[in-house]
Amino acid sequence: MRKKYKRLTVVISLLIGLGIFSYLQNNLLGVTEITIKSTKIPSAFKGFKIVQLSDLHSNEFGENQKKLIKKVENINPNIVVITGDFIDSERYNAKVSLEVVKQLVKHYPVYFVTGNHEAWSGRFMNLEKDLKKYNVTVLRNEHAIIKKDGQEIYILGIDDPAFKVSNSSDSEFEGISVVAKEVIQAKEGIDPNGFKILLSHRPEHLRAYTEQQIDLVFTGHAHGGQVRIPFVGGLVAPDQGLLPKYTAGMYKDKDTSMIVSRGLGNSIIPQRIFNRPEIVFVQFK
Repeated sequence: MRKKYKRLTVVISLLIGLGIFSYLQNNLLGVTEITIKSTKIPSAFKGFKIVQLSDLHSNEFGENQKKLIKKVENINPNIVVITGDFIDSERYNAKVSLEVVKQLVKHYPVYFVTGNHEAWSGRFMNLEKDLKKYNVTVLRNEHAIIKKDGQEIYILGIDDPAFKVSNSSDSEFEGISVVAKEVIQAKEGIDPNGFKILLSHRPEHLRAYTEQQIDLVFTGHAHGGQVRIPFVGGLVAPDQGLLPKYTAGMYKDKDTSMIVSRGLGNSIIPQRIFNRPEIVFVQFK
């Protein structure tokens, strides 16, 4: 009888431990700090801080997103950038997602670009209106200028290619050609020698970003590979398949640096493993 109780205790303990591990992997927020060095960064922007949020998928971090907001406030960035999949097309809950920007815009300029879930939801027109109501800068194949002490940098943003699937019969909607066209459109009217930051949901188009001479790119979409295997990396990512190349951290291609956020929420696959939700904090040196 005692052996039975011992076995039952072990099984229950394991199940409880597994449940705690599962919860923490999906909900314990981490902050990843990355330093960017470039001779093209104007001197006035030394120490400039950017927080990136990506792939929230309407996940909640405390009441009224209190835990997420507190993490951002501790960093106290100059700007916040949101790189798509702010909502989830299958579990659409704009109110939960909008609570994030509702709080952040009180203290920081917020810039937003779309992801595939914004396109798939079929409700982006309404979401865009709400974002703009809260004074979020929504960049759709266009750019904005950030000025500091008489100097400036450019922040560009492009739509996710999924919008082309929904809105165009162009046979080139999938792949680099469309992404490149969108970047070219966003670059119109800027100084080609200026420091250019691009917000784009998808990391698999790094070559297009490099060819368009972008200095720094913020992306997401890969969810960190969902399951991270030690010494290997992510296991699977949308549009990259098994053992994807771009899942987390910074990647370099010639003079272009690309940052891939592991994201904050989940979509089709509900569980993260060794891949906690992430806030990215970038500082210029």
